[in-house]
Amino acid sequence: MKTRQIERPYTYLVKQGISPHTAHKLLHSQTRTVRLDHIERLCEILHCDPNDLIRFKPNSIQKQQTNHPLQKLIQKETDFDWQNSLKTMPLEKLKELSKLITDAENKEE
Repeated sequence: MKTRQIERPYTYLVKQGISPHTAHKLLHSQTRTVRLDHIERLCEILHCDPNDLIRFKPNSIQKQQTNHPLQKLIQKETDFDWQNSLKTMPLEKLKELSKLITDAENKEE
């Protein structure tokens, strides 16, 4: 939600068809199970894939091999504030970044 600059995530989810109860539980990490249709809806409205939503945190008992597929779900925490960087980036650098994005989008087509 933060990445998409959604200031009121609860209200946003409810307006997008997620029940108030489910929205609250999702936003406060109070659920261990999530229905597949909720994951699908979240991916649709946030324009992402399930790997962007799901985070795997192995406990001390779970020792996964480094090449295990679950390792892809371990998200690295970063302190990089890209939103602030964009706000303070010189115009010339923003133009370069815009060109890189446009070039990448054109390669996908």
